[in-house]
Amino acid sequence: MAEIAKLSSIASQVRRDIVRMVHAVQSGHPGGSLGCADFMTALYFEILKHNPSPFSMDAIGEDIFILSNGHISPVFYSVLARSGYFPVAELATFRKLNTRLQGHPTTHEGLPGVRIATGSLGQGMSVAIGAALAKKMNNDPSLVFSLHGDGELQEGQNWEAMMFAPYNKVDNLIITIDHNEQQIDGRTHDVLSLGDLGAKLEAFGWKVLHMDGNDMANVVETLNEAKKNAHKHTSQAILMKTIMGKGVDFMEDDHRWHGVAPNDDQLKSALAQLEETLGDY
Repeated sequence: MAEIAKLSSIASQVRRDIVRMVHAVQSGHPGGSLGCADFMTALYFEILKHNPSPFSMDAIGEDIFILSNGHISPVFYSVLARSGYFPVAELATFRKLNTRLQGHPTTHEGLPGVRIATGSLGQGMSVAIGAALAKKMNNDPSLVFSLHGDGELQEGQNWEAMMFAPYNKVDNLIITIDHNEQQIDGRTHDVLSLGDLGAKLEAFGWKVLHMDGNDMANVVETLNEAKKNAHKHTSQAILMKTIMGKGVDFMEDDHRWHGVAPNDDQLKSALAQLEETLGDY
C-alpha cells in the first residue's frame, strides 16, 4: 500500500491543479472537485488496477472508472495527468478552444482515461452497470467503479439502476456517492431531500459502506474493503461524506462554489493553503 502521507501529498497537488485550472479560464466547478480530491487520488494511485499507457477503451483485464458527475472534471483530469494518462502540461488547456479537456469529459477528442462522455447527470450508474455486465460476460474478474453526486440522485434514472443492479447480482460493481449535501441551488435537503440514502439502498438490496471522503486512511481502508467484498452476489454502494471545497477555507461547505471560479486574490489565498508537492504545470 502506498503510504497515506504520500497519497495526501498527491491530493494536495491535485487541489492546486483544480483551483489553477478553473481560475485560468474563469469557468468550471471547483467545489465538488476539491471535495473529491482524496477519493480520486486514492482510486488512481492505490486502488484501481489500470494501465495508463497504452490506454485501451476496452479495458480488458483492467478496472473501469465512470465519473457520472462529469462537471467535476478538473479533479478527474488532474489525477489522470498525474498518474500518466497524458502530459501534465496539458492541464493548462482546460476549457479552452480545441482542447481535449472540455468542461465535461468527452470521448471524440480521444483523451486517454475517458471511456464515456459524462455530465448529463443521472446516466453514469446505468453505464457502469452495463460495463460490469460486459465484464461478467467476458469472464473478466476486474471491477467497475463509479462516482455520483448526491444531488444527481434526484434524477429518476438512478433509481431504476439502483433496483436493477442488486436484483441481477451485479457484484463486480462499486458505486460511490459524494454525500456533501450541497448542489448548485443550495443544500440537498432544502432543494429536494434525499432522505435516508443508506436505508433506501439497503432496501433495494445493496451492501452499503460508509466512508469519510476527506480522511485518506479511511478512504483507502473502505475502498479496499469493498474490493474484498466484490463477487459476493450483490452490488456495493459507498456513502462518502465530504466537504464541498475541502482544503480552501473560504470555499468549504458552501454551495456557491459549486460552479464559480476564484478571482486573482482568491486564487492566491487558495494556493497559500495548498502545498505544492509535485510541481505545478
